[in-house]
Amino acid sequence: MADNIDLKDTEKIDTQELMSEFDRESNTKKFEGVPKLLVRIFLVGFTFYVLWMTLFATPPEQVRRASFIGLLVFISFILYPARKNSPKKVNHVPWYDFVGGILGGASFFYFVINFEEIVNRATMITTFDMIVAIIGIVALAEACRRVVGLPILVVAGAFVVYALTQGYSITRIAHQLFYTTNGVLGTPLGVCATFIVLFIILGSFLEQTNIGTFFIDIANSLVGSAAGGPAKVAVISSALEGMYSGSSVANTVGSGSVTIPIMKKIGYKPEFAAAVEAAASTGGQIMPPIMGAAAFLMAEMTNTPYSTIAVTAILPAVLYFAGIFLMVHFEAKKVGLVGLPKEELPNFFKLFLRKGYLFLPIIVLVVLMGRGFTPAYAACYAVLTSIVVSMFSKDTRMSPAAFVTALENGTRNTVGVALACAIAGIIVGIVTLTGLGQVLISALIAVSQNSKLLALFLTMVACIILGMGVPTTANYVIMATITAPIVMSMGVPMLAAHMFVFYFGIVADITPPVALAAYAGSAIAKSNPLKTGIQATKLAITAFIVPYIFAYSPSMLLIDTTVGEVIRIAITSLIGMFGVSAGLEGYMFVKASWWERILLIAGGLLLIDPNVITDVIGIALIAALTSIQVIKSKKNRGLKSV
Repeated sequence: MADNIDLKDTEKIDTQELMSEFDRESNTKKFEGVPKLLVRIFLVGFTFYVLWMTLFATPPEQVRRASFIGLLVFISFILYPARKNSPKKVNHVPWYDFVGGILGGASFFYFVINFEEIVNRATMITTFDMIVAIIGIVALAEACRRVVGLPILVVAGAFVVYALTQGYSITRIAHQLFYTTNGVLGTPLGVCATFIVLFIILGSFLEQTNIGTFFIDIANSLVGSAAGGPAKVAVISSALEGMYSGSSVANTVGSGSVTIPIMKKIGYKPEFAAAVEAAASTGGQIMPPIMGAAAFLMAEMTNTPYSTIAVTAILPAVLYFAGIFLMVHFEAKKVGLVGLPKEELPNFFKLFLRKGYLFLPIIVLVVLMGRGFTPAYAACYAVLTSIVVSMFSKDTRMSPAAFVTALENGTRNTVGVALACAIAGIIVGIVTLTGLGQVLISALIAVSQNSKLLALFLTMVACIILGMGVPTTANYVIMATITAPIVMSMGVPMLAAHMFVFYFGIVADITPPVALAAYAGSAIAKSNPLKTGIQATKLAITAFIVPYIFAYSPSMLLIDTTVGEVIRIAITSLIGMFGVSAGLEGYMFVKASWWERILLIAGGLLLIDPNVITDVIGIALIAALTSIQVIKSKKNRGLKSV
């Protein structure tokens, strides 16, 4: 927190408890019965294993993936209890957790040890091979249930049942899902083991440098004194935190524990305060350079460099946060809220001179990826840079204990993502084995009657519904496998189709009735969760509009366009968001009438569409309505002075 900000009157938030309660990637409470030293050795050892595999080892890809998930299955059993509210143990793990973890992990290492022999036998696996595969898949499913939750297993189970009803034998299914790269060891897990885990570790090290506090201080120095300042601080700090945090809930709890109480203190309603933080934090997953884990999967599934994915996401991300920022501004003006006193806020230049070096790891990451380094190597160098820069000041210096904590948290934060990726691999494997994808594609095309808009709408609905119980990573994999090809068949470029699925998988975190980021924010604000989710959805309206725009006009994603075109799109889109935000809030300079609101929204939507004709009409509408608002404002000021 900024040293100059008075937080004495704000509630103290137990962020660790909130993370345990709301983080879908690890939604079971930490099992405190495991001997502390033993747990730390396992967690730290796994992180070193990942770094060693990245920098020095060159095993076959199946060996890397099998050993990676085998270790995590074992760790899951000793970290997470079979039941969420299991009684605490003092000195031991229950025998069944040890046995389950060892059996599950050993199943995958059986494949590692016998890799060449099993591969040479192709589909001719033995009875023992099949038993090992079944044990491994069951153990993986149980680990996933403990860490991620039951819904994703229900989805995966339904796909397996479908394969059985189509006449595929258990042996064939077991071989497909366990011993090939079209199952558990498929692309999702491969991306997690190669890229995602390293960026999670990087995020853990950046956390230990207190970069999150620095981002909040930076945001306070920039906009803390403006109308509704603390809410704007939440938007900016969440956008900055999104550069290294790929979790909506983690972002909400991390910065929200500071910003939400201050927003409430200056007069924002609890639901609005929580919604601002949840909506802004959810946008962290679309904020380059480190986006959500699904962005790395997108790079692999579309065979596109991650740096290209990050660049194409810039303009939509700017529009997303600009929309929330403007909504917050108009709400503050409408209610008459002021910012924090300037004397309580840090000075931007002094703050940047003192702590600006904390940006160096992110700069190193961006520069190295831009120069052609793989994301994995760039992340490793960024981790090293974060350790070095932390030594520049006593306030940020990473102690040996903090170093170990960063290694531990890297593993803890990886578990849920990796398990979700492995289970998503089961779904992809069944789709590949049975040809179900073509069946679903034909069905959706028939329902949509070859209408691109209807196909996009149905895809959006499917993503949001699936996102109610499935993590973003798994949601993206499933929908990219099944629905992205449908959207592409209707003329949408591959990257735009995958980005469409990516966006709507993310906004499920704030879309009622199951909106985990909104629920996390409401727990801090002590607000109504459903109302918070509805408000967050309203604030994040850009995320529901922009994907349709780039599906129809891919130039928003910088696909096949020029620099001049990009500048035009950026300016007109921002003006468009100004109109949409003012219309939704019903306020610009004074309260807007119902017809003004409708025309503002219409003009804004026309401007967000990157088309010259719609731009001209949209600018004319917003210019006219802005003039009307200015005239009304002057008239009101004249009446008040009289």
